[in-house]
Amino acid sequence: MQSLDLLVPDGWQDYALLDSGGGRKLERFGVVAVVRPEAQALWQPRLPERDWDAAHAVFEYGGAGENWREQHAHPAQWPMRYADLEFVARLTPFRHVGVFPEQAAQWDWVGGLVRGATTQPRILNLFAYTGLASVAAARAGAHVTHLDASKAAVEWAKENQAASGLAPDSIRWIVDDALKFVRREARRGAQYDGIIMDPPAFGRGSQGQVWQFNESFPLLLAECRQILAPKPLFFLVTTYDIRASATMLYNTLGELMADFAGTLAAGEQVLREQSGGRLLSTSIYARWMAQG
Repeated sequence: MQSLDLLVPDGWQDYALLDSGGGRKLERFGVVAVVRPEAQALWQPRLPERDWDAAHAVFEYGGAGENWREQHAHPAQWPMRYADLEFVARLTPFRHVGVFPEQAAQWDWVGGLVRGATTQPRILNLFAYTGLASVAAARAGAHVTHLDASKAAVEWAKENQAASGLAPDSIRWIVDDALKFVRREARRGAQYDGIIMDPPAFGRGSQGQVWQFNESFPLLLAECRQILAPKPLFFLVTTYDIRASATMLYNTLGELMADFAGTLAAGEQVLREQSGGRLLSTSIYARWMAQG
């Protein structure tokens, strides 16, 4: 790897990183503006404080725990759009709104590979959450299996599927532990042309299984190798674990895909700030795609 790539999703209309700095970021998700903590924004904001005060809600840490402080009235949930994808956003107790805008560059990449495939690819999306990558792959024509350990997350993903006008059977829904499911698929002889995963630093499976990134991630990759098609189309890993590096993902995924002819890239997923053009890093990724 000669250098790390910076992926910037500049195709957004319904999202904007309006400003950042002072450990915060000011964002617009459709019709709703929010302020959220951002540990990496150590610089100073460019916009005046009145612009930040105009946000509809602010996510805060305090004596009462983590929660949203409402500043102005806004819908309980609202529609958003990216390219030909439509989905639903809402405030959650986990600081996010169900949309991770930096991932849009990956939706474009996956969609392009699926549309360019000679046969309908089978795609597995692990830790798939609200399912926008699943919807993007299905919209492009893939047969998608979507897995998350949270039933509520899968129900939200189904809302996004419906909002995008996809048929209910366009995505296969699984509520399960990722490692457990992949091992079961391997025993069944299942094969996938593409795998997407966004593993957390820590998590619990549908039956209380503990996920620790440094221990569980290598095990999951090894099991995923068993369910890859003989000529896979792609493999995509993103993670928000700030203790990990893009170089680690590059080396680990490169080792996994060493027997296949393809190209490998890694780097950071970043957002471009409207106020000053600065790039804010949000996460890391590595991705492999077949040659030819």
